[in-house]
Amino acid sequence: MTTTGTELRRITEGNHGVARLTPAPDAPGTFLGMPKFPKAVKKELELSVQRKNMRNATTTIRNKRALRVSESPDWEDLRDAATAIKNRVARHLDYYLEEAEKNLQANGVHVHWARDGEEANRIVAEIAKAKGVDEVVKIKSITTQETDLNEYLEEENIACWETDLAELIVQLGHDRPSHIVVPAIHRNRAEVREIFLREMKNYGRPAPTDVTSNPPELANAARLHLREKFLRAKMAVSGGNFVCADTGSLVIVESEGNGRMCLTLPETLVSLVGIEKIIPKFDDLEVFLKLLPRSATGERMNPYNSVWSGVTEGNDGPQEQHIIFMDNGRTDVLADKIGREVLRCIRCASCINVCPVYERAGGHAYGSVYPGPIGITLTPQLRGVDDPVDRAMPYACSLCAACNEVCPVKIPFTDIILHLRNRVADAEKAEKISKDPEVAVEKVLMKTAGWIFGDAKRFEAVQLGTRGAGKLLHGKPLGPIPVPVADRWLRYRDVDALPTDTFRSWWKKNREDGK
Repeated sequence: MTTTGTELRRITEGNHGVARLTPAPDAPGTFLGMPKFPKAVKKELELSVQRKNMRNATTTIRNKRALRVSESPDWEDLRDAATAIKNRVARHLDYYLEEAEKNLQANGVHVHWARDGEEANRIVAEIAKAKGVDEVVKIKSITTQETDLNEYLEEENIACWETDLAELIVQLGHDRPSHIVVPAIHRNRAEVREIFLREMKNYGRPAPTDVTSNPPELANAARLHLREKFLRAKMAVSGGNFVCADTGSLVIVESEGNGRMCLTLPETLVSLVGIEKIIPKFDDLEVFLKLLPRSATGERMNPYNSVWSGVTEGNDGPQEQHIIFMDNGRTDVLADKIGREVLRCIRCASCINVCPVYERAGGHAYGSVYPGPIGITLTPQLRGVDDPVDRAMPYACSLCAACNEVCPVKIPFTDIILHLRNRVADAEKAEKISKDPEVAVEKVLMKTAGWIFGDAKRFEAVQLGTRGAGKLLHGKPLGPIPVPVADRWLRYRDVDALPTDTFRSWWKKNREDGK
């Protein structure tokens, strides 16, 4: 039975009061105030169903990407071209931003500038209030998740409906996204069905009572639920994959068609875009529209590529368009000669999909809307390394460098990670005394290790000591050690028994004097 307009309005108003769509206080991945990675990951590793979901999904995406890349004989040339384009933007960002502003305004677009996420959110809310709307439909946007726009609008009594299927699953589940391209990657079909049956009726058209976990049925339930919101909404909010400076064009790529609905039906379109999303020319899209879909979802091309160059009175599409260029720490990143290379990112998530740490930990453990390699290189630069959550991120990495190999814009993730680890160490050193006793012990151990490795004789003496300890233990593995850091390290690793002989002594016995 179709819900009437009166009932829908009552449900919408309820969203502003009791029936809230924001994440529950104890939801996994409530980023602000959550523990740092080493602590948060323990809870995530206990979720066996989630780990299975993550392994199946990332394996599928990796295989699809590898197949599509193998079909492209000029793949490395495309990567080089994209890297050069984004580097040129970084060198002349001020020029291209001004050019984009001039051409956007010439196309009738209202251009706004936001120093941080709070200012960006406030601009979106002011536009909505000026238009007299109390609900907006939204295209999936990692930038708006970075600013917690949905939560801000809800506090301003403006309902914000996610229309991407995966984002809808996350929103209805009072959850947080765990991936920047596939936000509900941690959910399986059965979980999605339960969420739809339990939650859809609270915010609009309910899911059919006989819906199964068959993907087409779940997609159809979402389509019916969202259709009424599309037809009713007067304002849409989006991010932006690219902004072409020379033509003043906003480019949005997506796979489901929900973005096209948001771009064509509402009267007002507001797009929140990071300042690094600029590309110099419209012709540069030829490079990025080949790299992005293959890297992100293993598709040869995105099903929907939308390019908006202002408004045309009487035609389809919004009759008022706004773009908000947001900094939110990006100029600080640009000022770092090593860290700035992360600004080339086109948010394809190929680095996340190959990361062995992410596959096992899941996205909620990182304390940021950006998980995986892009998260641990970008977030500490955007937010700084004062908070324990941000300080821990660069260490959520095995330095396997798989991310370097697949990145379509050749971001040297491991170089940036090592650079950030140095920044964290310098920050902790500047504080002189750490508040964390484990960190203090670790510093002593590392300083001791540095002293030992700094002299060959000292190193040889320690080797003799370990040989003696090995003989005393009679080849038995190490057990608990009453030192906080060492004990914590050994709890999660199997360590072989200490050797009863050293390489140096073996060499003297077997290789000296030409033996």
